[in-house]
Amino acid sequence: MKKYAYIGCLGFVAVITTEFGIIGILPQVAEYYKISIDKAGYLLSGFALVIALTGPFMTLLTSGIDRKKIMLASIFMFLITGIVSSFSPPFWLLMLVRILPAFLQPVYIATALSVAISQADESKKNELMSIVFNGVAIAMVTTVPFATWISGLWSWEYSFMIQALVSLIALLTIYFFLPAMPVKEKKSYGSQVRILTQSPFILSTLANFFMITAWFCTYSYFAEYLGKGKGMNTSMVSYMLLLFGIIGILANWIAGKMLNKNITGTMALFLSGTILIPILLYISDGNIWATMLVIAVWGFLYSPSFLNASTYMISSAPHALEFANSLATSFGNLGVTLGTTVGGWIIVTKGVEYTPWLGAVFGILAFLMMMLRSLLEKRSQQLASCQN
Repeated sequence: MKKYAYIGCLGFVAVITTEFGIIGILPQVAEYYKISIDKAGYLLSGFALVIALTGPFMTLLTSGIDRKKIMLASIFMFLITGIVSSFSPPFWLLMLVRILPAFLQPVYIATALSVAISQADESKKNELMSIVFNGVAIAMVTTVPFATWISGLWSWEYSFMIQALVSLIALLTIYFFLPAMPVKEKKSYGSQVRILTQSPFILSTLANFFMITAWFCTYSYFAEYLGKGKGMNTSMVSYMLLLFGIIGILANWIAGKMLNKNITGTMALFLSGTILIPILLYISDGNIWATMLVIAVWGFLYSPSFLNASTYMISSAPHALEFANSLATSFGNLGVTLGTTVGGWIIVTKGVEYTPWLGAVFGILAFLMMMLRSLLEKRSQQLASCQN
């Protein structure tokens, strides 16, 4: 049912608003706590690192629990985070409340995707998954730029108030509109963990990891890059985030359709942006209109990344959907952590204008992983045909 996909999407908006809403206010947070921008970046990379390290285990541990209860518990944690953070607590406490919901983020995503496709035909599954993942793009076009704009108007604490409000709306929607969904048949841990021994899945995981790392070398410091690299103020950055998100919604819808026809080709097309965008950003230089055009292209090629990565990984492990999804989320967030960390290091040591080029290096590595998987699968097919 599409209703379940839209409910999952709304919760995803809350999740992404909390995780990535910090991107637009990192410079203000750094200034308030009198720390460097790379230290402030720990608020993003720390969140992502917890997801990367605990996601698959949390998903396995909760795989037998009623899906509605899991989704409610996850969003409740995000609500608490927004409320506490809005009071500008000491930095250590801000880090702590940022990290706590990260334990349940991959559980929410895997569960929401599973719920969305639970009653769907095989031909409709990728499309329903794209509806859930549209929560990423919707957050980028609404709550994330709005929270950034509000923070520029008043102060950064208001950004967290927006995050708390979105989580509250999602919590109430899940409570009232999603029926109880007990797990009828719990899969054994062994049957799910077995995918970790399959070479195509391992290469797909590495492709996901390098792709997300490539994007987040620069995207984690979106406000910093546009501020220092392109001379934009906070208000202008919020408009650019808005443009980025509007294009992203369209991109997710198109990607969902394309994935139904060709998963590998779709992944490769959008991955090409990790190499193309640094070139375009360099060419645009200080021209505001050219930069806006590049940001639109950037938003189009970046936005379906998590959808593409999950679908690409699931295609090599179709019988362990939730576990594969949790691994996609975990390794994607490990990419967020590495991208944010090395991006911050480059900013401090070289300058913010170098971050897109660093991303291009990781983009090339992702392409290499895709090529290796394709070669491996072709060789397996040839061996199978010879044996027959």
